[in-house]
Amino acid sequence: MVKYILERSVDTVNYKIITNESVNNFKMHLYEEERSDNTIEKYMRDIQFFCKWLQGRSIDKSVAIEYKKELCERYAIKSVNSMLSSLNAFFVFMGWYDLKVKTLKIQRRIFADKSKELTKAEYERLLTAANDRKNERLYYLMQTIASTGLRVSEIKYVTVGAVNKGQAVISCKGKIRQIFMPKKLCKMLKEYIKKQGIKSGAVFVSKNGRPLDRSNIWKMLKDLCKSAGVNKDKVFPHNFRHLFARTFYSLQKDIVRLADILGHSSVETTRIYTMESGTEHIRQLQKLGLLRY
Repeated sequence: MVKYILERSVDTVNYKIITNESVNNFKMHLYEEERSDNTIEKYMRDIQFFCKWLQGRSIDKSVAIEYKKELCERYAIKSVNSMLSSLNAFFVFMGWYDLKVKTLKIQRRIFADKSKELTKAEYERLLTAANDRKNERLYYLMQTIASTGLRVSEIKYVTVGAVNKGQAVISCKGKIRQIFMPKKLCKMLKEYIKKQGIKSGAVFVSKNGRPLDRSNIWKMLKDLCKSAGVNKDKVFPHNFRHLFARTFYSLQKDIVRLADILGHSSVETTRIYTMESGTEHIRQLQKLGLLRY
């Protein structure tokens, strides 16, 4: 691995240079680590963005810190930390441990941003709009995500065989998990499959027969917003997963079980999905009965 690092010494300080070869070797390393395609694509995008910013310059710790400062001026904290994590992973791979930069500390949010939450009423309006447009594919797709909590990248695992069994086996981020589908959903999907003449494979496919991807679904949802009367900022595939999580948690209050269903390694990630709004918190405070007027 070290032989791919180009270094030159100036006044006893080692300056490192990123080469195409070293980036390609890092990409191969990620494949060997069995990282998901989305993760690899994201790491590569972040490394290439850094290289573009460098403009061929060599790197030392001061350059890495300068880059961090510029990111802070241009991007939200979560985005900065995500980009720095990719860069740090590359530095570790190269053995450039002295170049690693600290990510920004974020105080954990207590309340959800209500303006970004998709409500059940808005979800119902989206279903009505899709049905009115006779867009059965989108109509059933939204219900599939909302009733199972699947990631948009996992929709391809909803196959004819999975619908017949009432469960799908999901392989994501190096983990295998089983997702059960409600009987009502299976009944609806079986009717859709029969009507579309789908014999096998993925249920939700494009015109060319390939499983729908994130961009396909994103565009279809955005096109639906106006007729549904729902803010575009609220309508994206992952928000249907959030709706499932909040609804499930409100009924079961079992965050560990919910984490397993969603495929989270840590319940801390799941807590983000189940955060209550500030309005709900105020309502609960009023029920405490600890104030006398």
